[in-house]
Amino acid sequence: MTKFAEMKMFATIVKHNGLAAAGREIGLSPAAITAKLKKLEEKLGVKLLNRSTRHVALTEAGELYYKASMNILSDIDEIENLVKSQSKDLKGSIKISAPKDVGKHYILPIINEFSCIYPEIKLYLYLNDKVTNIQESGMDIIIRYGELDDCNLISRRLAVSKRVLCVSPEYIAKNGEPLTPQELINHQCLVMINHNHKELSTWYFQKKGAPKKESISIEPAKLSDDGEIIRLWALEGMGIALKSFIDIKQDIHRGKLTTVLNNYMINFNASSEDAVNLNVVYLSKKFQPKRFELFLSFLFEKFDTFTY
Repeated sequence: MTKFAEMKMFATIVKHNGLAAAGREIGLSPAAITAKLKKLEEKLGVKLLNRSTRHVALTEAGELYYKASMNILSDIDEIENLVKSQSKDLKGSIKISAPKDVGKHYILPIINEFSCIYPEIKLYLYLNDKVTNIQESGMDIIIRYGELDDCNLISRRLAVSKRVLCVSPEYIAKNGEPLTPQELINHQCLVMINHNHKELSTWYFQKKGAPKKESISIEPAKLSDDGEIIRLWALEGMGIALKSFIDIKQDIHRGKLTTVLNNYMINFNASSEDAVNLNVVYLSKKFQPKRFELFLSFLFEKFDTFTY
């Protein structure tokens, strides 16, 4: 009888508080299980149980052996379940939410490539700028700018970014380029509406090296709660937009947009931080499914190759 089988037999005896009932579960006769228990006690050199015709009681040594056995058996069960789950975890679904610009330009190509490698993992991509509660949304992973204030979440930085003012060359040719924040008052500006339906029409500027920030109240030419719409309006020459640089990086490289007031740090709020980082947020769990680990590793590996 192996040590594992001995531990399991002894734990079953304690569970049933008797040898006969334990023997029936294991498939041993009363005489056979009694003999095996006696052999175990002889091997250990201690008495494990005080037995009577009606019940059994643990000795001090028996209690020590029982507790240690239960810990070992529990660990073995957990290891077996983890190993068995590996193949299952390469199947199933992952629900991902991302802002529209980032989702279409960066996350979608990564998902397509990942799906070619792991075709049995079903990936859902939801393009939404407004997801703030991962548990209520039903999402597994949220990709978003900034943090979510929740101790039950893990937030990992995916990329460093900053906010910039962007505009099409056609708009500048027609309306000129603003050289100071104050000049924005005379320009058409494209303004975001946040998830609380608040217009983000106060923009904050801090000249590099300057100790303080200044704020400018913008009179919006157009407003939208969709960051992609703001970007498209800028591409069409309809005004100046305050965007994350990651969102418009490809447009800049293609010459479709350019940035202005580059000697200022710019944001929607008075925070001292000029960076608006892109983060990956997911629920904190002791054991993440293997498919989550694979996708997150793949996602971070791909973003490591990008430059901003």
